Amino acid sequence: MRRAIAISAQGLGSTSPNPPVGCVILDSDGRMVSEGYHVRKGEAHAEFNALTAAGKLADGGTALVTLEPCNHHGRTPPCREALINAKVARVVIAVMDPTSRGEGGAALLRKAGVQVEQDVLRDEALLVLGPWLDSVRSDRPFVTWIFEAGPPHGRCAVIRHENLRESHDLVVRPDGEITEGRPGNHGRGVFHVPSSLGGTAVETLGVLRESGARSILLEGLSSCADVLSAAGAVDQVVVYLPDTPHSWAPPGQVTAIPDGYRLTAATRDGDHVRLVGRR
Repeated sequence: MRRAIAISAQGLGSTSPNPPVGCVILDSDGRMVSEGYHVRKGEAHAEFNALTAAGKLADGGTALVTLEPCNHHGRTPPCREALINAKVARVVIAVMDPTSRGEGGAALLRKAGVQVEQDVLRDEALLVLGPWLDSVRSDRPFVTWIFEAGPPHGRCAVIRHENLRESHDLVVRPDGEITEGRPGNHGRGVFHVPSSLGGTAVETLGVLRESGARSILLEGLSSCADVLSAAGAVDQVVVYLPDTPHSWAPPGQVTAIPDGYRLTAATRDGDHVRLVGRR
């Protein structure tokens, strides 16, 4: 399952509004024979990719999947049907899908005689699926705010870690420009972001969710970020603190993570300290 979780992260920033899911197939002797993940919306799901790679070796084997197999016909057939047709004997699930239709994929797998286990390494799988799941429950994208705090001349619009952009669907820059986190990876038509959104910052989140976004990265210090944070619409903050003199005192400035967030990580990163906080 940890392998399935690891490969599922390769879909971050390109699967929305679908979740990033990973799947590993074991043969009847318990040996790993294949794996797959959901690459982008409209393409094959993780289970189908893994089953295709496994071929007949999936017969009597086990599928470990980070999210409950889907149970509806969309752009692709239901994954529970693919698992049954492949004659998989056992399916192990990390996270149950609250958007599952009808009885749910797990229930129909059991009806077909497939052994099903659920909630296996659930908390670990949520490291990847958490933002998508939060977006489903809150009816808005999961929002991460990243900025640098420090002396007046230490503040800058340059945000570290380009890979953080690529893990989010959309990036809102300090000047309000909205771009894809992984340009060109969503495919045409997945996101349609109006050039002029209008309305309040919180209403903008609704517009972006309707466009298919499930995760958004706010970069830098801006009025938009301040409004969203004050409205409780920012879920996570990442703050970089540059090295400062022992005597420096920042009156009226953010000195660590903003109020309203719980510190969850503090690490050294080059000449900065990286802080992460969750609402």
